[in-house]
Amino acid sequence: MSMFSGRSAIVTGGARGIGAAVAAALAKEHLGVVVADLLDRDGTATAESLGAHAIFRRLDVADEDGWQAVIADAEAMFGPLAVLVNNAGIVDFGGVEVEPPVMFRHVLDVNLYGPWLGMHLAGPYLRRAGGGVVVNISSTAGLIGYADVGAYVASKWGLRGLTKAAALEWGSSNIRVCSVHPGPIHTPMTADMDDSAIAAQPLARFGEPEEVAAMVRFIVTEATFSTGSEFIVDGGATAGQVLHMPSSAGE
Repeated sequence: MSMFSGRSAIVTGGARGIGAAVAAALAKEHLGVVVADLLDRDGTATAESLGAHAIFRRLDVADEDGWQAVIADAEAMFGPLAVLVNNAGIVDFGGVEVEPPVMFRHVLDVNLYGPWLGMHLAGPYLRRAGGGVVVNISSTAGLIGYADVGAYVASKWGLRGLTKAAALEWGSSNIRVCSVHPGPIHTPMTADMDDSAIAAQPLARFGEPEEVAAMVRFIVTEATFSTGSEFIVDGGATAGQVLHMPSSAGE
């Protein structure tokens, strides 16, 4: 029997892409999964595909009442909360001088305030259950900078820092908190990116949502001595760039 039988998980942004793959991976570990998202049709379809191990609940991650309802439903349907995966995220393109202030704040609301609010409200439930795991889906943009997506970069660096602060606060309560940093992954968010985005990576391809989900599953089930840690799934992008030198190059 799985160590997670009779316990629940919440995956935000779980309707499609990385979130849907994470929900499927956690359901295979016998967690009852709440697929939380604003995309009703996709979220319902994802939950239904997982059978009795999952339900869909609509959630705006910046809404406190919504979070309270989702946590209550998770425990009522599947048992004590064991895992929270903060995956919901958005990106807005615009340089520091160009991006409207309202959009900068909106990106931070979804990508940083939303995970903080989820952790703020889920913490007492995880502690009451004797511990658990929080996985925050950051990005390579939480490790290095990118031009023209300042709000996204700021939010993902902030989420990386929030992960470490929470890990320090919750370690004594047997709650582990880690961040995952995907590079270019085949999702709706990267649908408009071409191969130039991955050409200089050591592994010159887009990753798949299931590869990120496998890392999340590892953190939840195997990485039991890791907290405050960063796990990178980026094809080696943050290691540096592969330079293809001409064969005639001299010293």
